[in-house]
Amino acid sequence: MIAYWLETATLAQLQGLWWFLCSVLGSLLIFLFFVQGGQTLLWQVAKTDVEKSLVINSLGKKWELTFTTLVTFGGALFAAFPKFYATSFGGAYWVWMLILFTFIIQAVSYEYRTKPRNIFGAKVYETFLLINGSVGVLLIGAAVGTFFTGSNFTLSSYNLVTWTSSLRGLEAAFSLFNLSVGLFLVFNARALGAMYLLNNIDFTGAEELEERLREATFKNFTLSLPFLGWFLLQIIPMDGYAVSATGEVFRQSFKYLLNLVQVPALAVSLVVGLALVITGVMLTAKTKAKCGIWSSGLGTVLVGMTIFGMAGFNNTAFYPSKVDLQSSLTIHNASSSLYTLQTMTWVALAIPVVLLYVAYVWRSLDMKKVSVAEVTGPEAEELY
Repeated sequence: MIAYWLETATLAQLQGLWWFLCSVLGSLLIFLFFVQGGQTLLWQVAKTDVEKSLVINSLGKKWELTFTTLVTFGGALFAAFPKFYATSFGGAYWVWMLILFTFIIQAVSYEYRTKPRNIFGAKVYETFLLINGSVGVLLIGAAVGTFFTGSNFTLSSYNLVTWTSSLRGLEAAFSLFNLSVGLFLVFNARALGAMYLLNNIDFTGAEELEERLREATFKNFTLSLPFLGWFLLQIIPMDGYAVSATGEVFRQSFKYLLNLVQVPALAVSLVVGLALVITGVMLTAKTKAKCGIWSSGLGTVLVGMTIFGMAGFNNTAFYPSKVDLQSSLTIHNASSSLYTLQTMTWVALAIPVVLLYVAYVWRSLDMKKVSVAEVTGPEAEELY
């Protein structure tokens, strides 16, 4: 049945399918930012070296998942929508280089923070983790914001990219709308990070750390609300970039609100996602439950899928050009060929197997919670 569908599927259907799959990967990445969020909490919730070790070694079990998902997300975009990849990464390279740099110093920090003869000291690497968790996530959020506000580029008839801003993508960080997306992701990641740590650490002998994490969950969720509210207040009346039947891009009033109305699944995903996030936060902050990460994590994924869906579905240009409207990218004019997408879809059938493997590895890593005895025992030198 799958083989028959792939053989008969149109190019437009496969383009929609791959924007959905890329949206799933992007939304999972936003959820996995709990690692980055937890890193930024280190300075507020960990008051002793033992508490720092508990936090860092808990996050150290999962940091590679975030980086791997980021690379997979970029690879999927490259294969499915190569024109977007070439335009954004080829034109806005300063912002992407800065983002990648923050992830490089994250990897270095986990590797060398507690190694013998560390000439920089642990605090330098902890500062690197803070930069990755704040600047890195903020810039990724600002980059996502450009799906709605547009970027400064033109495309020639030979698909040659000309970037009209000397800041090469960094100009995205000077938009209040883009910054609101980035700051929402930062504070949401901090709330998720606190909930993850609560779920992953054995607090025997570190009860005060548990209370500080519960306080951090509610505080950072509260801090995220103004930025989420600003995003929603701006997006509802915002003029969007619609695509006609002939492929012409034009500005349309209330485009993103229309996307929510005309594609009900997006509205349902947004409402259910927000409800799940709030449920997880309330469970964590107001009860002794430690499972809030799963509710809020799933809610974050649903909200992320709504954002990506609003940007690309329903005949919408997902990467608009502020300089030349007709250079704007859509899932139709930026995608790979029918043959390439068909081949990729065959490969994508392995995704459930990969997800099951990730779930198995996750469960295996979490079978034993990080404890005070582990980070202070004779094997502590082998930890992060």
